[in-house]
Amino acid sequence: MSDVTIDRAPSLGFLPAQRAASRNAEIIPMSLRTVHFVMPGGVDDPATPSGGNAYDRRVSLDLPGFGWQVHKHAVDGEWPRPGAEARAELARVLRELPDGAAVLMDGIVACGVPEIVVPEADRLSLAVLVHLPLGDETGLEAAVAAELDEKERTVLRAVSAVIGTSDWAVRRLVSHHGLAPERVHVATPGADIAPLASGTDGVSHLLCVATLTPRKGQHRLIEALAAAADLPWTCVCVGGFGNDPEYVDHLRDLIKRYGLQDRLHLAGPRAGAALDASYAAADLMVLMSYAETYGMAVTEALARGIPVLATDVGGLPEAVGRAPDGGVPGILVPPEAPAALAAELRGWFGEADVRRRLKAAARGRRAALDGWATTARSLAGVLTRLPSEPRRAA
Repeated sequence: MSDVTIDRAPSLGFLPAQRAASRNAEIIPMSLRTVHFVMPGGVDDPATPSGGNAYDRRVSLDLPGFGWQVHKHAVDGEWPRPGAEARAELARVLRELPDGAAVLMDGIVACGVPEIVVPEADRLSLAVLVHLPLGDETGLEAAVAAELDEKERTVLRAVSAVIGTSDWAVRRLVSHHGLAPERVHVATPGADIAPLASGTDGVSHLLCVATLTPRKGQHRLIEALAAAADLPWTCVCVGGFGNDPEYVDHLRDLIKRYGLQDRLHLAGPRAGAALDASYAAADLMVLMSYAETYGMAVTEALARGIPVLATDVGGLPEAVGRAPDGGVPGILVPPEAPAALAAELRGWFGEADVRRRLKAAARGRRAALDGWATTARSLAGVLTRLPSEPRRAA
């Protein structure tokens, strides 16, 4: 079978230095325990931004505030189906860790190679952080999805703890893989409150932030926008091109077929100030994903007071959430219904009361979002409960 690279969560940029500390961060303890964090190579590469990479980077910075010094081990490879060199490097990294070491592994690295990870599960105190179940990636051949699914199940049943990024993800992992609920924990991504987006005219500029892959559903977004071509919208899709070049070519063909070249722009990956500027210009965030465990791009938009139009899948309803007064800062539509999205766009453009309600709810949700210190605190709690002694010494 050909190698498959699983897309990670929505594309997010690096955080500026002035936002590096969470707004509710705590004082760093004098004595730190050590956790070895095994993550994919390229986690710090601005050319390949993703929500999973942003999550891994950020909690690595914030965990010391909750008693855990992080030693990062970034392993290059076409995860979750790596070649021989990457497999050998991961085996070496794990083999050289001391007995009983606390190890946090990104699921995209851990879950596709049970023959490497499971033999170490009795010697090390292993926790696996699942950003997206491997078999949930859109576009996989059925046999490949089943193979990845079974490998992931084998890994997650062997390790000491499993971490999901939403309550929905935890329920999904427990039910799908038959895991004991007490072994599966939640550490929802945080958000940094940013300046309120100024937008354009308050209605017409749409923004999609997501790697360009079939799971993110940009083809459905294009179809919906084509069905609403009489409305005065413009749209920018921010996200990496490298995961599925054939899909990117398909999107470009669709844009040309519908004559949307002057209105819909595939901008590629953006980070830092460029990504901030993209959010600042947005009036409405749009996301047509087929599967999401949470949706960090959604909370990044809400952190700027931008309402959201997204699909009703996975953890996205959790990410959209509610304002303290109960207002919902977004509209959710089925993933296979571009006509429904087009209809909601017509409501957005045509009903000023709808826009006012959504914008007010987005600002309320913005004020209530948890920061990254809450995420780090949750992870630290899981790490603290890991076994302190190996079940089997080397």
